[in-house]
Amino acid sequence: MSIALRSLLAGAAMMAAMPAFAADIMVEDAYARSASPAAKSGAAFMQIVNHGEDDRLIGAASPAAEKVELHTHVETGDGVMQMKHVEEGFEIPMHGTLSLERGGNHVMLMGLTAPLEQGDSIPVTLTFEKAGEMTVDVMVDLERAPGEGAGHDMEHSHGTDKDGAKKAE
Repeated sequence: MSIALRSLLAGAAMMAAMPAFAADIMVEDAYARSASPAAKSGAAFMQIVNHGEDDRLIGAASPAAEKVELHTHVETGDGVMQMKHVEEGFEIPMHGTLSLERGGNHVMLMGLTAPLEQGDSIPVTLTFEKAGEMTVDVMVDLERAPGEGAGHDMEHSHGTDKDGAKKAE
């Protein structure tokens, strides 16, 4: 890899790693991933830090997907975890942090308009009840292992049984 290309990639990674701001809201360590290049869905994860009054993340949008929703994982009672759309959004308490992470709350990207490729970046517009809209450039990181980064990531899966085996959909 040439020095110029390395410098360009390093600069892009630094820009993507920089926090984004809207009012008293700051977004850190944003990244997106999909299970494979052929996947029709993906997810975005990040840390949302609130330096102001109580607020709520109430929506998200991106040209990278036909449909974008706020999701969480819930246990169905038989040891199976399922994703659920959270219509009311996620509370972000005053001076608190909302962790959107693998295996927990996240931004779901459904009907990807193009494959998520390592090193690319996609715009994601977050809508807050009080702070309004904020567009974040989210770096695609298909290589990040669970637990890496600012959040406390857990393995993200879309339907696994209690032993972690992939459930037929």
